[in-house]
Amino acid sequence: MASGSGKRRVSFYYEHEMGNFYYAQGHPMKPHRVRMAYHLLVAYQLTPRLELLAPPRATERDFTRFHADEYVQFLKTISPETVSDHATSVARFNTVEDCPVFDGLWEFCQIQTGGSLAAASRLLSGHADVAINWAGGLHHAKKAEASGFCYANDCVLAILELLKVHARVLYVDIDIHHGDGVEEAFYTTDRVMTVSFHKFGDYFPGTGDVGDIGIGRGRNYSLNFPLHDGMDDAMFHHDVFE
Repeated sequence: MASGSGKRRVSFYYEHEMGNFYYAQGHPMKPHRVRMAYHLLVAYQLTPRLELLAPPRATERDFTRFHADEYVQFLKTISPETVSDHATSVARFNTVEDCPVFDGLWEFCQIQTGGSLAAASRLLSGHADVAINWAGGLHHAKKAEASGFCYANDCVLAILELLKVHARVLYVDIDIHHGDGVEEAFYTTDRVMTVSFHKFGDYFPGTGDVGDIGIGRGRNYSLNFPLHDGMDDAMFHHDVFE
């Protein structure tokens, strides 16, 4: 519900430090873009309309509500200096190539996840109608594995927070890549409906077929809208529904 004034109360979580993290030379994931987005808000004089909040750091316990204990411990302790000493764990948890170990990895995960958890809590408390964390949305991370530039799945953790109060949650993922990590996490439950619009075909992560609809109690609670290059509304309707 909006406030009595009729204006939507928007809480925006932002940590300046997020822009300082650096994956690797030539890596397409650039956390600096979060800072750029914030400066665009400032330039367009939109920040006075927002409640600007600093995201708290997510705790180890927060992460283990979804992620495996061993994986969380790995994220907490690994560093570029110790990668060679933990080659087996690095391979096991997939922190290679797309998901490199970089300086400040644990703090990065704490900030991006803490913002999403705080945003969910803000909504539950009734202090905001809209809550934004543009450092989050790392939807590929699995229970015990990094994937697609993502280490901690803040989306899953925020949904779990919302489920403390709400019987069901609708998760809508609009991204060029399929929201596989979130879909997988809730594939067998009817408490979360996941909806993903994404590019499909010979493209990462290769999942998200229209026939992937969930199993067991989760059947028909996973919806996928796979889009091929150049597809328009009419073509999509014909391919999927006819």
